[in-house]
Amino acid sequence: MPKRTDINKILIIGAGPIIIGQACEFDYSGAQACKALRDEGYTVILVNSNPATIMTDPEMADVTYIEPITWEVLERIIAKERPDAILPTMGGQTALNCALDLHHHGVLAKYNVELIGASPAAIDKAEDRQKFKEAMTKIGLASAKSGIAHSFEDALRVQAEISIQTGGTGYPMIIRPSFTMGGSGGGIAYNREEFEEICKRGLDLSPTRELLIEESLLGWKEFEMEVVRDRHDNCIIVCSIENLDPMGIHTGDSITVAPAQTLTDKEYQLLRNASLAVLREIGVDTGGSNVQFAINPADGRMVVIEMNPRVSRSSALASKATGFPIAKIAAKLAVGYTLDELKNEITSNETGSGTPASFEPTLDYVVTKIPRFAFEKFPAADPHLTTQMKSVGEVMAIGRTFQESFQKALRGLEVGVDGLDEKSTDRDEIGEEIGEPGPDRIWYVADAFRIGLSLAEIYQETHIDPWFLAQIEQIVLKEQALRTRSLASLSADELRELKRSGFSDRRLAKLLEVEPAAVRALRLALNVRPVYKRVDSCAAEFATKTAYLYSTYEEECEAQPTQRKKIVVLGGGPNRIGQGIEFDYCCVHAALALGEDGYETIMVNCNPETVSTDYDTSDRLYFEPLTLEDVLEIVDKEQPLGVIVQYGGQTPLKLALDLEANGVPIIGTTPDMIDMAEDRERFQQLLSKLGLRQPPNRTARTEEKALALAEEIGYPLVVRPSYVLGGRAMEIVHEARELERYMREAVKVSNDSPVLLDRFLNDAIECDVDCIADGQRVFIGGVMEHIEQAGVHSGDSACSLPPYSLSAATITELKRQTAAMAQALKVVGLMNVQFAIQRQATGAGPIQQLEDIVYVLEVNPRASRTVPYISKATGMQLAKIAARCMVGQSLDAQHIGEEVEPSWFSVKEAVFPFAKFPSVDPVLGPEMRSTGEVMGIGRTFGEALFKSQLAAGSRLPDSGTVLMTVKDSDKPTAVELARLLHELGYFLVATKGTAAAISAAGVPVKVVNKVKDGRPHIVDMLKNGEIALVFTTVDETRAAVADSRSIRISALANKVTYYTTISGARAAVEGLRYLKNLEAPYNFLMTSIPLTKRGAGLLKDELHRLKTVERPSVIHSISEARAQGDLSENAEYDAAKEKQAFIEGRILELEAKLSAAQIIEPALVDADGRAVFGATVDLEDLASGERVTYQIVGDDEANLEHGLLSISSPVARALIGKYESDVATVQAPSGVREYEIIAIRYI
Repeated sequence: MPKRTDINKILIIGAGPIIIGQACEFDYSGAQACKALRDEGYTVILVNSNPATIMTDPEMADVTYIEPITWEVLERIIAKERPDAILPTMGGQTALNCALDLHHHGVLAKYNVELIGASPAAIDKAEDRQKFKEAMTKIGLASAKSGIAHSFEDALRVQAEISIQTGGTGYPMIIRPSFTMGGSGGGIAYNREEFEEICKRGLDLSPTRELLIEESLLGWKEFEMEVVRDRHDNCIIVCSIENLDPMGIHTGDSITVAPAQTLTDKEYQLLRNASLAVLREIGVDTGGSNVQFAINPADGRMVVIEMNPRVSRSSALASKATGFPIAKIAAKLAVGYTLDELKNEITSNETGSGTPASFEPTLDYVVTKIPRFAFEKFPAADPHLTTQMKSVGEVMAIGRTFQESFQKALRGLEVGVDGLDEKSTDRDEIGEEIGEPGPDRIWYVADAFRIGLSLAEIYQETHIDPWFLAQIEQIVLKEQALRTRSLASLSADELRELKRSGFSDRRLAKLLEVEPAAVRALRLALNVRPVYKRVDSCAAEFATKTAYLYSTYEEECEAQPTQRKKIVVLGGGPNRIGQGIEFDYCCVHAALALGEDGYETIMVNCNPETVSTDYDTSDRLYFEPLTLEDVLEIVDKEQPLGVIVQYGGQTPLKLALDLEANGVPIIGTTPDMIDMAEDRERFQQLLSKLGLRQPPNRTARTEEKALALAEEIGYPLVVRPSYVLGGRAMEIVHEARELERYMREAVKVSNDSPVLLDRFLNDAIECDVDCIADGQRVFIGGVMEHIEQAGVHSGDSACSLPPYSLSAATITELKRQTAAMAQALKVVGLMNVQFAIQRQATGAGPIQQLEDIVYVLEVNPRASRTVPYISKATGMQLAKIAARCMVGQSLDAQHIGEEVEPSWFSVKEAVFPFAKFPSVDPVLGPEMRSTGEVMGIGRTFGEALFKSQLAAGSRLPDSGTVLMTVKDSDKPTAVELARLLHELGYFLVATKGTAAAISAAGVPVKVVNKVKDGRPHIVDMLKNGEIALVFTTVDETRAAVADSRSIRISALANKVTYYTTISGARAAVEGLRYLKNLEAPYNFLMTSIPLTKRGAGLLKDELHRLKTVERPSVIHSISEARAQGDLSENAEYDAAKEKQAFIEGRILELEAKLSAAQIIEPALVDADGRAVFGATVDLEDLASGERVTYQIVGDDEANLEHGLLSISSPVARALIGKYESDVATVQAPSGVREYEIIAIRYI
């Protein structure tokens, strides 16, 4: 069946920000879908709020909206773009839920839009726990004994019924909320108290307030089947996936293996048939789905757990594991194709022959995925693994055996291990760790074998299948045998056999007690080198032209390197907090840019979620761990002109010096210059030479030295280890006792590097500047002003481009200093600088002025996490430009001129995983804890800020009560904000000290109790839903943070939007001003407004008058009216409030117009330089020779009141004639006076 011709425009809904459970695998699937549909000739409209994605690049879709993903915003976009269909299966749970909202609110019916890929009925049947269970019963498939609850009382009733059915207490019990991602809100309850806690949290997080309560299947084996179906009911199993960890651990947190290793052929066929039956019953007519099963190893009982009627995290893994592009195929199936009509690109050749997509992939290798966790960022979080996902990233490895792929994945994790490194020899600790699953359990399983526990004993504790335990035992036995040997005694065959089992040079060196270089030298001497095999989806049955490669130790090498000029790009490895999708974005752009310029691009990475590991992003893909050993072997095989280490974050940077020492050509900024920027002492000397300021700082290598230097610098201090990303182990300390505690902990994470001590700058504004240098010239990509003050990690702070409060002189100085440092460091490529600006009084005597003092905090001569955001905000693709600089193209040769200064505001907001860790205090500090980001675009800072909060999931309330409790130094600002909030109509409550300051300024406020002051207190009000918004700031001391923890925890738990910095609160009030003073809560149409210079001047004059005359006057009138007492029947007060609303709305409107203004000169004017408002004219375009239509647009009050006016064709013709003959007097239509023209708009 050919593609559908009854649809032309397709809207794709993205997944939004990276969160736990929904990461960059949806950028991969969304980007594939965009390309696939555009290739078929469809017009693609994309909506996504995440700027750090490839799919939001302008060339990916015909129209791209970086906007909040809510049904209200989507309705406005649908009304404007009028798509024929929506594809909701590429954006995770976010897109599915939004599509259902559009359906339930009647938007799809109203605009006659069809859902393709999955119907509302199919989504509902798959996602609604009760409907899914009924559907499975109908087709004869068993589900776990369970029941549905919509309240805690329901949950208790279901729990009692299950306990009767299972003949026990009912505990442990599994709780799964409906319509959530990554098991959010779910968990395992072992007793009544945990049951109540998890149920209440799950009810809050489920959009339908629905829970599935089910019997425990703990210890059962878990399998997943990736299925693709077309509208003719052709079905294929793309991949079977087996979870090494048993049921009870979320599949995203489990080690998984593909293909399934412990199923018999009969069991596999049972799962296969059941999977296809599930898709048919649910009604997934086209596309990819994921079906999860549990099997009881004791009796073989099989139950269906759930299915996802969309591409998923497992789909991305299956695509990378097999080479079968599930998302791309699913997108084409959604528009009418069938599997037999589509070609498998990996096996297709230039003549078009090869296997069809209906040919099930076959694997002649083993794939292992291991999750990566970030509990070190959340020390208060419970690290035990349950049904709620907690991992932040994952690594995948390919090998010819399980042992090989497993050990390659372990070293690819970048958690300081080279394989099954020893964790403990303590029997009690090992027993505890293997019995209760945590992030490190697999290493403790190996330790259990080392201390003599039997396989049967370990199985009883872990329920990991004996086959996997036997594989781990074999690795341990090989290690123990090695400890008795010397390196020199190993033969080539023995060494090759160890490498086939996945042992790295570093692991072998540790076991043999030698240096890794010695192992490498012996390997090379004995010619024990890896060969590279191709992922071809058909177990080498058909030839493949696609260079998707993995290493192994066999005889035949399939790499077939070419003689073209080549560049290797080193990726970022597994996602983690501090190093995520932003760096993958840069790697992809490097590959695309250099590919466009004729280079053969070679990508090295091991993250299955990313676009960089899509086989058609680069010319050649090596799916390998990013270790020195693996990279050197690839470089030796390919012999590239250069290797790019700047783009993958800290992962490739840590390899730079060693790669260079081994003769690898590093292009771009030299490793020595990168080291100079990272090495505090060398960098200090550079700044001194340039005459630039740094906060007073010192470097210490011992605790004693640190304490002495701290007294010299003065407290408070920012302390951190060198050479880390994401603010790892960074803290603010206020006294010697805190520093002593920190030094004992931090020296461990600094890896023998020095500890850095910096004077903390109170109340400073932090800024980021990204630039590109070609070795001669420096191009400023953008200057960003952080919304949170210095002291909050830059990755966790919201920021604005352009700056919203800095003076032009300060911005110019930031650019000057950035350029000076880039030239001094001989930067070739990207560089990021972080500045702090402190306002200090200058001048003598009674007249003093505030001056901005600029301090350099740090310089990173590499890609930063803000590069994608700047690229989207300015339209300049920085990573592409910088990549071309690295291969020798100057900025001038690329025609890169001056900095782009956008006429709108773009606000980036961080997104946090605190909801996954309810015991963690969500206060912001110097260590990064956000997992993703969103962007809001607006004509004013307030509009952009409001949209960024909405996109991040923090809805600013349009009414209600605001709680304020702030530290003493923030009280003057709090008073100013309280006054604005009161004028906007919000009610205020505050703790005693804050309330006293607000009340003293004449602003009404009600006093509320702190938790320690008796009840009812703040937390009671939050739990009772009496507070709509919270502003809470505290001193950075540990005691003050601990005292106020309950407020932040309660706000988070009760879904109340909160801000923990005074600068964040100030920005939020700007967002509230926007929300309160415009009829429409947001305007996503970011078209430029053309203005003449004279027109812009008129608007600026009016804005100045409103701010300096009208606003103070009306505030004075309101204050006078309040002073009279009772306001209930005060006409003067009501009139003043109405006038104030008009003034504030008009100010916002004028600011919006000016910020989006594109200054032009009017083309149609009369003899006095005036033109007729509303005239529609056809003119010849001088550039193209085509005739185009323009409309003259007035922007005065009459225009606002009456809208655009038009004139008759004869007048238009007369106007054209007069214009062409340069006669400029035009008479307007009867009854219409002449208007001052300040805009001409192309129609």
